[in-house]
Amino acid sequence: MSNTVETPDRVTMYGADWCRDCRRSEALLNELGVDWAKVDVEQSADAAQTAQAISGRMNIPVVHFPDGSHLVEPSDADLKAKLEALGAL
Repeated sequence: MSNTVETPDRVTMYGADWCRDCRRSEALLNELGVDWAKVDVEQSADAAQTAQAISGRMNIPVVHFPDGSHLVEPSDADLKAKLEALGAL
């Protein structure tokens, strides 16, 4: 696997169903009506490796944005602020 990760064309969240922070971020994205994609790191070792390559950490959720930036375990306020800054809301 290369060290570079392709920039997503929409907000992409790497997470797992058992993760409370992932469920919270997922609920916020849905509530705000954001066009986003979910990647379940439990379903694919490649997805888990990609999330780690993006963030440099093992923590989830990793929310990857179309501008190439990311947030790890963001608070609702931080995630909403980033989405507003991107014009995604």
